[in-house]
Amino acid sequence: MNVELHNIREFQVVPEECVGYIGKYVTSTQYKVHSERAIEEAIVYLSTSCNLENDGKDAWIFDIDETLLSTVPYYKKQHFGGEKLNLTSLEEWMSQGKAPALENSLKLFNEMKARGLQIILVSSRREHLRSATIDNLVDVGYYGWTSLILRGPDDELMGVQNYKTEVRKQLIGEGYRIWGIVGDQYSSIEGLPRAKRTFKLPNPLYYVS
Repeated sequence: MNVELHNIREFQVVPEECVGYIGKYVTSTQYKVHSERAIEEAIVYLSTSCNLENDGKDAWIFDIDETLLSTVPYYKKQHFGGEKLNLTSLEEWMSQGKAPALENSLKLFNEMKARGLQIILVSSRREHLRSATIDNLVDVGYYGWTSLILRGPDDELMGVQNYKTEVRKQLIGEGYRIWGIVGDQYSSIEGLPRAKRTFKLPNPLYYVS
C-alpha cells in the first residue's frame, strides 16, 4: 500500500513481508477493478472535457509496460518484485513478445482511435526492442498508433522522468496538444511540460524514477 501511494521511493526490491500481498493483488480481480476505475475516469474526461479540434494535432500519450502490456507473468517468476531486477533477463522476456494486453487499457486505446486522436506510445524500453514490441502490441490488439518512441543510446543517460518530459517538449514543439497521459509510474506523468490531464494506473511491483 505504501509503495503504491508513493510514500516509499527509490526502492530496489519489494520487502519480503510484502511479496505475498503484492502477488495476491496483481493476480486478483481487485487489480483489474482499480485499473478499470482509472480508465473509466479517462473516458469520462475524454467525453466531457476534451474539445478536440480534429486537425491531426490532438494527441494522447500511453506508456507501455503495466499500461498497455502486462509484465506480471515475468514478475511472477521473479518473486513479484522481491528479487533485484535483472535487466538482461527482463529484456529477453520482452523480446519474446508474449506480454498480454491490459483489457481496460485496450478499451481506452480503441476509444481514442475511434475519436481520431493521435496515439503516441512513449516507453522507457530500449530501441533494440522495437520490432518485438510492435509485434507484441499488434498481436494482442493494439494497432493504429501514430508513433512509438523508445529510448535510444543518448536517452539512456537520462532518468526516465527527464527522458519523458523531453519527449513531451518535442511533441508540443511539433504542435501537438497533449490531452492526456496514461502511465503506471509517476515518472511517466510528472514534470514539465504537463499534459492537460494524467491518469495513474496501479503498479506496486517496481519503481522507475
